[in-house]
Amino acid sequence: MERLLQANRDSVVVIDEAYVDFGGESVVPLVRQYPQLLVTHTLSKSRALAGLRVGYAIGHPDLIEALNRVKDSFNSYPLDRFAQAGATAAMEDEEYFRAMCLKVVATREKLVSDLQGLGLEVLPSVANFVFARLPGRDGADIAAKLRERSIIVRHFRAPERIAGFMRITVGTDEQCAGLIEALRDIVSAG
Repeated sequence: MERLLQANRDSVVVIDEAYVDFGGESVVPLVRQYPQLLVTHTLSKSRALAGLRVGYAIGHPDLIEALNRVKDSFNSYPLDRFAQAGATAAMEDEEYFRAMCLKVVATREKLVSDLQGLGLEVLPSVANFVFARLPGRDGADIAAKLRERSIIVRHFRAPERIAGFMRITVGTDEQCAGLIEALRDIVSAG
């Protein structure tokens, strides 16, 4: 990240840390060194407030002031009182937030282990989802078979390098167990 920032001193560099709370490393400490760095966080993922569309940015005061000027001129996403109250409550409940992040990480680790136990290749993840594929099988076909069982995973046909993979969101332990059971049936059926 520092090489990127050093090579772009005259450009704003935006780093999206939507998933950082699930095990990533934040670049927020670099904001003091690099006034062109803007780090964005959302409350949609680790704070479970996707429907509220709330987030925040961390950056040099001049950069934040410029963003506020633009926001105040073109704000097409104003935050109503309910969104503000929900966001405030979520930010204040640090104990619940930490517990939920730890729970997602633990569930993700078990999910990865279970997927690998079925023969799936799972890419490393520090998010609330994993990319997984069953070598030699079509990811779209497996996703469709899961959908028939009311289990929704995402499949991307492009770019080609991820066409075989499914994007599997880390759900509850029960949801993940249901996914593994369904995949076990699909894998064994060939």
